[in-house]
Amino acid sequence: MTQQAPTPVAALRRIAFLLERAREDTYKIKAFRSAAAAILPLAEDELAAKTAEGTLTDLPGVGASSAKVIADSVAGRVPERLAKLEEQYAGPLAPGGRELRKALRGDLHSHSDWSDGGSPIEEMAFTAIELGHDYLVLTDHSPRLTIAHGLSAERLGRQLLVVDAVNEHLAGSGFRMLKGIEVDILTDGALDQSEEMLAQLDLRVASVHSKLAMDAEQMTRRMIAAVENPFTNVLGHCTGRLVTGSRGTRPGSRFDARKVFEACLANDVAVEINSRPERRDPPTALLELARDLGCLFSIDSDAHAPGQLDMLDYGCERAEAAGIEPERIVNTWSSERLVAWANG
Repeated sequence: MTQQAPTPVAALRRIAFLLERAREDTYKIKAFRSAAAAILPLAEDELAAKTAEGTLTDLPGVGASSAKVIADSVAGRVPERLAKLEEQYAGPLAPGGRELRKALRGDLHSHSDWSDGGSPIEEMAFTAIELGHDYLVLTDHSPRLTIAHGLSAERLGRQLLVVDAVNEHLAGSGFRMLKGIEVDILTDGALDQSEEMLAQLDLRVASVHSKLAMDAEQMTRRMIAAVENPFTNVLGHCTGRLVTGSRGTRPGSRFDARKVFEACLANDVAVEINSRPERRDPPTALLELARDLGCLFSIDSDAHAPGQLDMLDYGCERAEAAGIEPERIVNTWSSERLVAWANG
């Protein structure tokens, strides 16, 4: 960002973005986003008056820290908190993969507050635009994942109308929110959503979230059945492992990776390179196996908050280190080509 003072709303959103990007405490992030939402409806002169009166904290959602940011912005200064965060957290998240990152046109795996994400659909869209995306696929969870408030067919139908409204509002911007889902792979390999609803989507990511420790032979059959489903476009975080982070660690599922990736190749399904640092999924050996077999890939953020959309940096670094050509990464494609591939 330049040293020109941002608007108060922009300053608060940028602070929240940088905190999310750095995986700071959620309550801090929510405080700045809440403050931005609280002052958004206010006219410029009304906000200036409240600042002069010292009554900003009377507004629901505005605390002392956010009031200081607002006051600095109203006065034409770059807020001190923002300047410190820019110095501390701005810049690439990973040193490698920079050329590949420039080649990405969008992100195929993101969540909103309709399931277990932390922000509205429109906030995810605005941030994707600010990051230079041409598109973002909204992939909230499917109904069986109740812990993540998965979407029933009825709720998914309502969400699709919201996506239409967001795209109508953003018409002419060059950006498109694509309709998607992260659909749970059930224990028998079926997909956790009706065919009627799956057919209405632009793209579908299929992932295992339950019984991750099942027998390797059963897991292999389960994953292959999902990959062979004609609606599946991307195999999400294939091992389900966790290597670090607040949720602790978890070993990856056991399965015959060669058979699963051969099924991906045969069915034109991309293998996801999940960019979340706590996942690093697939592990390097499996990533290289999928590369050598000739699979397609998608580099996805699996973002549950706007600031996490920038985690694509980590996936790009891994893909570059593995020597995966950009043309094999489906989110280097235009939205038109991507949607045609996903529904061909």
